[in-house]
Amino acid sequence: MKLGLLVEPFRLGPPEGIIATIQEAERLGFDSLWTSEAYGTDALTPLAWWGAHTTKLRLGTAIVQMSARTPVATAMAAITLDHLSGGRVILGLGASGPQVVEGWYGQPFPRPLARTREYVEIVRMVVRREKPVEYAGEHYTLPYAGGSGLGKPLRATVHPLRPEIPIYLAAEGPKNVALAAEIADGWLPFFYSPRHDGVYREALAEGFARPSARHTLEDFDIVLPVPVVVDDDVERAAEQLRPMLALYMGGMGARGQNFHFNVFARMGFEDLALKVQDLYLGGRKEAAMAAIPTSLVEQVALIGPKEKIRDELAAWRSSLVTTMLVRGNSIEAVRTAAELVLGG
Repeated sequence: MKLGLLVEPFRLGPPEGIIATIQEAERLGFDSLWTSEAYGTDALTPLAWWGAHTTKLRLGTAIVQMSARTPVATAMAAITLDHLSGGRVILGLGASGPQVVEGWYGQPFPRPLARTREYVEIVRMVVRREKPVEYAGEHYTLPYAGGSGLGKPLRATVHPLRPEIPIYLAAEGPKNVALAAEIADGWLPFFYSPRHDGVYREALAEGFARPSARHTLEDFDIVLPVPVVVDDDVERAAEQLRPMLALYMGGMGARGQNFHFNVFARMGFEDLALKVQDLYLGGRKEAAMAAIPTSLVEQVALIGPKEKIRDELAAWRSSLVTTMLVRGNSIEAVRTAAELVLGG
């Protein structure tokens, strides 16, 4: 299992000492550095800035939101950063949800799978640079149909460093996971439990079985952020993660349109997820957090004393996950992860 470092969006400015933390992760043998975006800081700018202070770490977006940029704009950014980093870019893409897509970006959300398929196809056409880009899809058309009538097919002026830049897809629902297995080079799940991964194995197998599939499970990267809290008191460690779990399970998205809620329902926790959602949306956030049992936290995270975490890592090593992302901005966090996962 490989290790990556995920530096999440910041609100009040970059985390203090983050460049030293990233460089320590590289020294300790981490494989990759990842950044993300929601509706604040973007993913590409921090990745370029921090990546410039590294030489070996692969640089991934987890994720770039597709509704934020046209496919061509995303391809241009990926080609540019790939040149600047010496071919280290992984382009992680995701559809986000209707609240962000329509509320923040002013773009339509319906039919995200079909939109994703077209988006990826166009990005790859730009990167391959075989000919001027022409595309006639349901969601994207190049050149633009209408307007002045002067648009013409164009080819990128810059020659890409590589004929292909790896594309990973964020996906939670079975249909989206199958799409990732079919058209992408890797998958970015968000919540995952080794004990309840049967639905994901089925969805991945469906995607890999399609005629257009690019990979098999053996050469497909599955990159997961796994919360790790080292604390001799397991309950105290679980308490640190309950706010995040309650937010995503109960408060992220609208009732009936919360993809994170659906993940926990598919794991077999639908009744609990409904209770947490009812409490959270009813304004009782503290009660929603308290409703999440430690046993659930232990299924989607690694918490407790180091010895307990080492023992539980066996299940993660035998799971689908190939790269574990560490959430953390401190040198202590990356050193602890390297010690536990890499034996460093």
